[in-house]
Amino acid sequence: MLIVTMNDIPGYRVDEVLGEIFGLTVRSRNAFSQMGAGLKSLVGGELRGMTQNLAESRNHAMQRLIDEATARGANAIVAMRFDTSEIGGVWTEICAYGTAVRVTKL
Repeated sequence: MLIVTMNDIPGYRVDEVLGEIFGLTVRSRNAFSQMGAGLKSLVGGELRGMTQNLAESRNHAMQRLIDEATARGANAIVAMRFDTSEIGGVWTEICAYGTAVRVTKL
């Protein structure tokens, strides 16, 4: 699956737009991890556990985006973006979204 953040793909022609798609995941934070992150933030530095959790969450959202594009018959996704938000101070929503298209290499 070809995925770009651009609105077009150099060297390709968009033959069909199949619509907006998204992949979504909602994650809760481990209470112990949250406390450790709070203590770490007092002294500074990377919060490795939180970084790993966010990377895994983004990968899951991307895989769901790809699955949705594939189900619609797309071979590419254009204008891909990520959006995140916090829900209730405990959960994090990660959404990957874009436009499913069918393209042909020129």
